[in-house]
Amino acid sequence: METESYTNGGGVAKEIGIANKQTIRGNDFVLRFLAFVLTLVAAIVLGVSKQNELVPVQLVPTLPPINVPASAKWSHMSAFVYFVIVNAIACAYAVISLVLSLANRGKAKCLSLTIILFDLIMMALLYSSVGAAAAVGLIGYKGNTHVRWNKVCDMFGKFCGQVATAVAISLVGSILFLLLVLFAMLNLHKNSRH
Repeated sequence: METESYTNGGGVAKEIGIANKQTIRGNDFVLRFLAFVLTLVAAIVLGVSKQNELVPVQLVPTLPPINVPASAKWSHMSAFVYFVIVNAIACAYAVISLVLSLANRGKAKCLSLTIILFDLIMMALLYSSVGAAAAVGLIGYKGNTHVRWNKVCDMFGKFCGQVATAVAISLVGSILFLLLVLFAMLNLHKNSRH
């Protein structure tokens, strides 16, 4: 950070921190690159998740259970499909915005505002997909006795572990988009004061 010193009327020297534009661009680059990597990894982790198991099914209480083959796959639940699609979109957007922000370097204000707007949209989409996938994952983990939905994570532990990992990774990615928006707002505020 560069600092600038001045003396006020009382003779007291003050230092005002002025953010270096190179540091802001460096932070922007790092955050966008990490958002790209995390959303890509989250989409891949859930996108390749599949587990096949033999599940005991009790048809009649007096007979022994029958083992039925069952599979758990991300494409079987619309919340997981939404999650994978949103993370893929956010991943592609992160690459495009990274290239545009490097090419722009703060020159075109209209492009900078457009990038900020799309950062907000990506953040909202990621948070909604994380919420949807986490809600379905929680039902899979705990079940819901009120509507007689059985928990499935005790049978599909590997699949549930991949869902939890993907949700956690995507949550960090959405936090990075939030940081991008906050840094852009701080930068706009700083520029409006000068």
